[in-house]
Amino acid sequence: MGCDGGTIPKRHELVKGPKKVEKVDKDAELVAQWNYCTLSQEILRRPIVACELGRLYNKDAVIEFLLDKSSEKALGKAASHIKSIKNVTELRLSDNPAWEGDKGNTKGDKHDDLQRARFICPVVGLEMNGRHRFCFLRCCGCVFSERALKEIKAEVCHTCGAAFQEEDVIVLNGTKEDVETLKGRMEERRLRVKLEKKAK
Repeated sequence: MGCDGGTIPKRHELVKGPKKVEKVDKDAELVAQWNYCTLSQEILRRPIVACELGRLYNKDAVIEFLLDKSSEKALGKAASHIKSIKNVTELRLSDNPAWEGDKGNTKGDKHDDLQRARFICPVVGLEMNGRHRFCFLRCCGCVFSERALKEIKAEVCHTCGAAFQEEDVIVLNGTKEDVETLKGRMEERRLRVKLEKKAK
């Protein structure tokens, strides 16, 4: 029964079961979504733009993607719906006064709080770290928490006063259902623009 001099193999050593599905660390995923560019995977830096599906990008990465059509990048599918710079909106973000940034821990002897966010909601003061839902307005690019938009129901932007409609509100880094809804709205909007151009 043994193989080499008295060893007796157990069943679990011989029979391999189905592989366990690796679970994605939710905290790491949130940090990646809210702190890194979807296209270049570099840390987000101003100017930051968002597409019609609510994904965050560095503006220079989007411009490079649009100019460099020859190279098929693996992450190009994340931005395949971006056909021109008009398909993204530059975001007007409010800085978080409590955020220390990279200057806070240069020696590596302090704990980095990954939930501390660079930006906050200008109305309610919630941090933009993925724990709360955030939206931006397509018409002006101002970013708010969803709670602020629900609590203060208005037809104008809370920061700049620009008028907006319900379809101008786009959820940042939303769920799969949110992305599907936004994709449908994006296709409707593009079709409407195409029909208006043909009518002229």
